[in-house]
Amino acid sequence: MKINIIGGGPAGLYFALLMKRQQAAHEVTVWERNAPDDTFGWGVVFSDKTLAYLRDADEPTYQAITRAFATWDNVDVVHRGEKITIRGNKFSGIARIKLLNILQARCAELGVDLRFRVNVAAPERLAAECDLLVGADGVNSEVRARYSAHFQPELSVRHNRYIWYGTRQLFHGLTLTFHETQAGVFAAHSYKFDETTSTFIVECDEATWTRAGFEAQTDEETRRYLAAVFSADLHGHALLSNNSKWINFLLVKNRRWSYNNIVLLGDALHTAHFSIGSGTKLALEDSIALARCFAHEQTVLAALAEFERGRKPVIEEYQHAAYESLLWFEHARDFVHLAPLQFAYSLMTRSKKIDYENLKRRDPEFIKAYEAAISGARLALPPTDANPS
Repeated sequence: MKINIIGGGPAGLYFALLMKRQQAAHEVTVWERNAPDDTFGWGVVFSDKTLAYLRDADEPTYQAITRAFATWDNVDVVHRGEKITIRGNKFSGIARIKLLNILQARCAELGVDLRFRVNVAAPERLAAECDLLVGADGVNSEVRARYSAHFQPELSVRHNRYIWYGTRQLFHGLTLTFHETQAGVFAAHSYKFDETTSTFIVECDEATWTRAGFEAQTDEETRRYLAAVFSADLHGHALLSNNSKWINFLLVKNRRWSYNNIVLLGDALHTAHFSIGSGTKLALEDSIALARCFAHEQTVLAALAEFERGRKPVIEEYQHAAYESLLWFEHARDFVHLAPLQFAYSLMTRSKKIDYENLKRRDPEFIKAYEAAISGARLALPPTDANPS
């Protein structure tokens, strides 16, 4: 097969190396508009389940990635200055640029043709000259836009704004920090992804963003403002920018996943809010699923149909849970009145994928403390008169 892949992010690179590994005779070319060392953002996160998929799909890639991982099993919720720790949550983090470099090296080792600094203005030309064209060109996909009449995308710009920073303050575990200010409620998602750096994503609702005056602030002014909001958590460390800009999360769905010999992959195909899981995780799992379809099906059209049939229900379930999580963060101001333990419980169960029994299995000590707090809150309520006069 001749395969053209537009987009040299995790989805495109991983699918390229899996197809080349599957059949060395495949002619696989990745077209990427940026340079190989360009990257946006900081660290990305994987679960244990994703790691198992990576190990089964390509052992050398799995080994290279896991050697660069920072791992943890705790979620820390910081509210009203109190930190609540919930154990039993297994995650790993890695610098996004490190992940890309690992995938690039494995592609080169297998003979994938990597073409950087190339902007594909006419994807239809690439589609006409190959057996398979993969649109792995991100959330603002040109391939999706070019064939929108066939893919029928549903794009929803969400209400909260967020900005993706790094910091030298090390957060040992996935840390969700909330501060209520005069402007409104700010939430930070942070975690260590190597020995020196953590991801630090800040989000807030539109009204808070407006009252804080971010529209008129420079990058440096914005970082100083947010560093002051989270001064108790950053311990004097600055926020680091990497082309960091305030953006609104774009929820992407597509009614159809393929058209003729063209298929979408990763963020071009679907997005899930970063509060529940990494788009990188879903992108790599997409690549594994699509490559397996080509291993089992005889034609391109059959493989693409099987990919959509098998993978779409998985993504829809994941997006549903991520949407519930997104809504919780969009309405975080409605929960900040809760005491820290109750707040942490609400946060942990926001997606409906984790419930009381699941949390009890993960961390019985947390549930014991939560139940004691609930019981104490009830005892503190004034008695009610069952027979008022």
